Amino acid sequence: MKLLLAEDTRDLNRSVTVLFQMQGYEVDSAFDGEQALEFLKNDSYDCVVLDIMMPKVDGYGVLAEMRRRHITAPVLLLTAKAEIDDRVTGLDAGADDYLPKPFASKELLARVRALIRRRQTDAFEELRAGDVVLSAEKYTLSAANSVSLSHKEFDLMALLMANRDLALPTGQLLDRVWSRDPDAQADTVWLYVSFLKRKLQAIGSSCTITGEKGGSFQFAGGDSL
Repeated sequence: MKLLLAEDTRDLNRSVTVLFQMQGYEVDSAFDGEQALEFLKNDSYDCVVLDIMMPKVDGYGVLAEMRRRHITAPVLLLTAKAEIDDRVTGLDAGADDYLPKPFASKELLARVRALIRRRQTDAFEELRAGDVVLSAEKYTLSAANSVSLSHKEFDLMALLMANRDLALPTGQLLDRVWSRDPDAQADTVWLYVSFLKRKLQAIGSSCTITGEKGGSFQFAGGDSL
C-alpha cells in the first residue's frame, strides 16, 4: 500500500512517515501543498493524509484539486482546528475523514486502515469516464455497444479510469494488478493494454489508452459523466 503524507511540521512529518513505514506502507512525504500536488500529478496512492494548515497550498486547496482531477484516493485531514464548521468544510470538499491534533499514533493508523479497507471492500457499481461505462456487477465495458471483460482486463481498466489524469508506469500497473503473479512482466501489461484498446474500439468509444510498450499508460477520453 502506498500513502502520501503532506505535513509541513518537519519533525511530525518524519515521525509519522517512520510510523507508516514500520507498518509496511510505502510513503511519499510532502512538506507543503504544492509539493503534495506534484506527487499527485506523478503517482497514485491508496490513501492521502493532508494537514490543513500548510504553506503555498493549504489542505483544502490540495483536496479540491484532487477531486477536480478525479483523483478518488481516500483523504484523511489532519487539523488543529476543532470547530464543527472546519470539519464540515473539509468533508464537504471531499475528505473522507478528519483527525484533530494532537492525535494518538494508534488512532491515526486505525483511521488509515479503515479508509483503505473501505475503498477495497466497497465495490463501486460502475465507473464512468468520457463515453465509457465500466460495470462492476456485469464485468462489462460499454459505450455505443458493450463487451465483456476478464478479471485482469477489468482490474486494469478500473485502475486506468480511476486515475485518468495520470500516466501510470508499467511497473506500477504490474504492482497493482498482477501483485500475486510473479511471472507477469512488462509484456503482460502491454498485452492487456492492447486487448483493452481493441475493446474500446469495438464498443464505439471515442476514448483510448495512450502510451508505449514498457512506458506509462493513461486513459484518455474526456471528463467523467
